[in-house]
Amino acid sequence: MTFYAIFEPGSGKPDLPAAIPDRFSGLAFWLPPLFALGHGLWLAFVGFVLIVASLVLLTPWLGAAAALALYLLLALSFGFAAPALRRRKLRRLGWAYRRELWASHPELARLEVLR
Repeated sequence: MTFYAIFEPGSGKPDLPAAIPDRFSGLAFWLPPLFALGHGLWLAFVGFVLIVASLVLLTPWLGAAAALALYLLLALSFGFAAPALRRRKLRRLGWAYRRELWASHPELARLEVLR
């Protein structure tokens, strides 16, 4: 079971509620740029690309092992921060936080809210 944050669209929007899981995102860890682009997190994407580019440029001074360790640390932090980034984007777009609930699947969490 996973803990989901439920967001409902602002007034006048016919969308269904969004259920954001509050857990580590494996996709955000393994493929951070694709995760960011897939969820429309443009600022996170640009920040990630800039940090990786700076790591590549600093590799001759840091060493390959240190640069790889810093990249893995960055990807790990992105995996843990992914749910918060998605929630922040929904708030910025005018979605309203409703509540949090436990469910085994996001669709079941959305169904519970619609009942």
